[in-house]
Amino acid sequence: MNKWFYFNFLLLIVAAWKISTNYAFPQLHIHILFGMVALILILFNWTRHAVFSTIRSSTTRSKKIKYANLSKRILPFHRWIGTTALLLIVIHATLVINQFGFDWKNMKIVSGLLTGSVLVGVGVVISGWMRRIKPSWRKRITHLRLGLMMFFLILLHIIL
Repeated sequence: MNKWFYFNFLLLIVAAWKISTNYAFPQLHIHILFGMVALILILFNWTRHAVFSTIRSSTTRSKKIKYANLSKRILPFHRWIGTTALLLIVIHATLVINQFGFDWKNMKIVSGLLTGSVLVGVGVVISGWMRRIKPSWRKRITHLRLGLMMFFLILLHIIL
């Protein structure tokens, strides 16, 4: 197993812990549910990076073939899962701003906006769709690095 499998699992556990220790648990607010479902979709997509890292680091050919076939089955859905996660994040942000208002001093909101801007504004989703139009090494690396930045911004958003 690659280290990213463990990082993804750890981030999911941290998010579940933060939700379960919330004062409103077990009655969850709708914005939290939208955020959690979006997180699961984002981590599902980010796990493809872990699969590719495992393929590159694996020494046995049979393991490489197994993981490559698994990744090939998921590939047609990758962009749509990311786009769905983006829509859920927009709904999450809208619900949060409607409920709590917008405050630049609230680090939770600021970190969420930074994460959302990396997701769409700077372009994880945009670079992913552009790779379909005309793939290149630069677009692949941009997509990967933005995904990595988004992973750590999500972690920051959850921790705050």
